[in-house]
Amino acid sequence: MAAAAEGLILDFVTVLGTSAVGGYVANRCKQPALLGYIISGVLVGPFGFALLTDVGEIQGLAELGVAFLLVALGGECSLPEIRRSKDVAVQGSLMQIGLTAGITAGITVALGWASGISEAIFLGAALSLSSTAVVLKTLSERGETGTLHGQISLAMLIVQDLALGVMLAMLPALNQPEDLVTALAIASLKAGLFLVVAIGAGRWIMPRLMNLIAATESSELLLLSTIALCLGVALITQQLGLSIEMGAFIAGLTISGSERADQALSKILPLRDTFASLFFASIGMLINPQVLLDNAGAVVGLVALVMMGKALVIFPIVLRFGYSFKTAFLTGFGINQIGEFSFVLASQGKSLGLIDDRPYLLLLGTTAITLVLTPIIFSVAPDIADRLEHNPFVVRWLRQFEAPKDHVVVAGFGRVGSVIVSILQQQGYPVLILENSEAAIRKLRHDNLPFIYGDAHSELVLEKAHLEKAKALAIALPDPSSTRLLLRHARQANPNLDIIARVHDNRELDMLVRMGAAEVVQPEFEAALELSTHLLNQLGSPEEEIRDLIEQIRISQYISVRSELPERIKTLT
Repeated sequence: MAAAAEGLILDFVTVLGTSAVGGYVANRCKQPALLGYIISGVLVGPFGFALLTDVGEIQGLAELGVAFLLVALGGECSLPEIRRSKDVAVQGSLMQIGLTAGITAGITVALGWASGISEAIFLGAALSLSSTAVVLKTLSERGETGTLHGQISLAMLIVQDLALGVMLAMLPALNQPEDLVTALAIASLKAGLFLVVAIGAGRWIMPRLMNLIAATESSELLLLSTIALCLGVALITQQLGLSIEMGAFIAGLTISGSERADQALSKILPLRDTFASLFFASIGMLINPQVLLDNAGAVVGLVALVMMGKALVIFPIVLRFGYSFKTAFLTGFGINQIGEFSFVLASQGKSLGLIDDRPYLLLLGTTAITLVLTPIIFSVAPDIADRLEHNPFVVRWLRQFEAPKDHVVVAGFGRVGSVIVSILQQQGYPVLILENSEAAIRKLRHDNLPFIYGDAHSELVLEKAHLEKAKALAIALPDPSSTRLLLRHARQANPNLDIIARVHDNRELDMLVRMGAAEVVQPEFEAALELSTHLLNQLGSPEEEIRDLIEQIRISQYISVRSELPERIKTLT
């Protein structure tokens, strides 16, 4: 017993020590740390220097890494990030996953690379996922997380991560090829019911439970309770015939609904990082370098096919959602790798017998190489996009995606914006409305008016509005900060654009003019002038005197930008 424990500790220390060294070397080479973990696993594993005495025990510990990895993923999934670019994030990602999986399944079956339809579907699902960790790290290092292609890429990756939970639920069903459709339907029903229960628990039970635990002010108790909860949910899903990984992911989603989510997840992150390094190292232990060398041509071909194929799937999808050629190109060639969670799927599929040894090893090797190439592709993609954008053939092809021109963009469809839109339409001017209110969107859809759903100040929304081709922009937003942000972004997009803006108080008048508004209007002030004009008429004041007075007050308000009327105006009243 003591000897066995000593052997396990030695193996544990060996893996962690070499993983730390491998991660450090990878970091210094500007590569993701997980690649260092994988390579360290290759070196210490049975196909390397064979330093480990029991790979099976290390893989058992590595399963904890997968569970913690997926718990953290579920807890960190950013629904606001998805909503910010909802159309391309949700619809675009689902289209990308479906097309990638379908094309992959078709090719592997046609060429005989898959032994059956189940293996083909599994391979397609694994290849459809991209790497959130590597892309986020690369974007951060390049300072591009706030760029348009960076925001779209991250939003699509979040949806892919959410789709992983569904894929994990489907895997056991793929092991029943004789009645695949029924098995998938049953698995979907189980996963759906379990997700509904989990969401309900996350909304009504989990916050109260986490508050009770947090009230003890014991960090140890919070950590133990979180681990017990997550692993308990994972075991429940296993008993339901779903995967442990699926349960861990849903447990993370459940915790994310609590106010204490960040505090609870912060306790798990060190455990996640420690055990996740074991998982990636255990993947490396399974890689036989000789098999990859013997199939070097196949691996290189697969890498080229996967990265080019995924880019060609993603690029037209983003383009179809109204974004520019360069944004679509950078997004397509930014998330065209195979992700780290493909390792999770590959490991689970291997244990279920969905994939044979040779394709499994080729998948691991191909995934690792695509992750290495990602930072390199990010560095060269902008120059390639710039050159292609000016290519005559590309220019002719892009004409089919041409945006509207000489249109008037109206931001906000409230009381002010709706009147502006009505007047513009009566005069025959093409309009495009930016709105984020569901009630307003329903009316716009009912009236068949062109609109873009989203925050008007968002760069994602503004690119689709094509301000560079617009004739004018009318800002009728109720929120002053959104007005300022929109004005700044609009002026950057088109320095010559004619912009009029609604203001809310005197302090904003001068600020918006300095920011580039050609005209600023305060609706409440204008309403007061109209009421005053009507009142003075009723009191018998001469019309010419009223007109002069109102004009001078208006000049004082909009040009002098003062909170009080000048003395010469006061004397007239």
